[in-house]
Amino acid sequence: MARMSMVEAIRDAIDVAMDADERVVVFGEDVGYFGGVFRCTQGLQAKYGKSRVFDTPINESGIIGVAIGMAAYGLRPIAEIQFADYVYPGYDQIVSEAARLRHRSAGDFTAPLVIRMPCGGGIHGGQTHSQSPEALFTHVAGLKVVMPSNPGDAKGLLTAAIEDPDPVIFFEPKRLYNGPFDGYHNRPLSSWKNHPLGEVPEGRHLVPLGKAARLSEGDEVTILAYGTLVHVALAAVAELGIRADVLDLRTLLPLDLAAIRNSVQKTGRCVIAHEATFTSGFGAELAALVQAECFHSLEAPVQRVTGWDTPYPHAQEWHYFPGPKRLKAGIRRALDGLGEAVS
Repeated sequence: MARMSMVEAIRDAIDVAMDADERVVVFGEDVGYFGGVFRCTQGLQAKYGKSRVFDTPINESGIIGVAIGMAAYGLRPIAEIQFADYVYPGYDQIVSEAARLRHRSAGDFTAPLVIRMPCGGGIHGGQTHSQSPEALFTHVAGLKVVMPSNPGDAKGLLTAAIEDPDPVIFFEPKRLYNGPFDGYHNRPLSSWKNHPLGEVPEGRHLVPLGKAARLSEGDEVTILAYGTLVHVALAAVAELGIRADVLDLRTLLPLDLAAIRNSVQKTGRCVIAHEATFTSGFGAELAALVQAECFHSLEAPVQRVTGWDTPYPHAQEWHYFPGPKRLKAGIRRALDGLGEAVS
């Protein structure tokens, strides 16, 4: 296997897909000659030409609208929104057109498109470059929502998304692009090149949508996380010295409810971690599902450790980010049988 960063793995997935299927096209702001602001599409325009990899105006509603039209026509577009924070002008197109096309046409038309967007904080991007709006898309019937936590999954899940017959929202935690991040911002950066999860299969690599991955096994508590918070969870568990099931959800919609149910029924305790805001975050849906599916197994209230209900701050970024200290406190509350701490 090759060792890659998440940037390289995403680029490789697109490259393999474009080589195998001439219907795959890539476009967005600065994705062509420049290779994208994070270089995820670097070199693809030179390889496949300007008709298949091209730049667009700064117009998210236009980018999404063109992608939907291409998909309905029979292409398989990969549209990049430069930051997830910029998707809102195109949100109506995603919800009202892409997600509904199969249903409103009684299956005559589909929208096999992928919308890629970097998300999350950890790079001092402030309130307009750090958001995690995944919950807004999990509410929409007709969409699939994905957020990988490592290069191998990034390539495999993106391959599955490109080949899927329906629209997929593909979130890329930007703090993980070049290496894993355990939440300790004051420590030296680490690279995927030296990390076990930095191994990426060459050629076509597929990770099915809707399947969680268990990255740590134990019987004391279940931790549900995705994206950057997977690595924070692993760090917190190691520091506490506990036996925990850490589930990387990977796909939020469709959700691997069976894996969640099996784990919580075993451990009797559940902690949910994500970077997005607390109120109406995806963790609320997860908590409701755990309560409904595992009520008789729960020995303590479900805990949520998340971002605060504020815009993502620039100067106070690490007070907002749910790092190991806050996650360990949530785990301890679950182990002690205490109620959820909400502030």
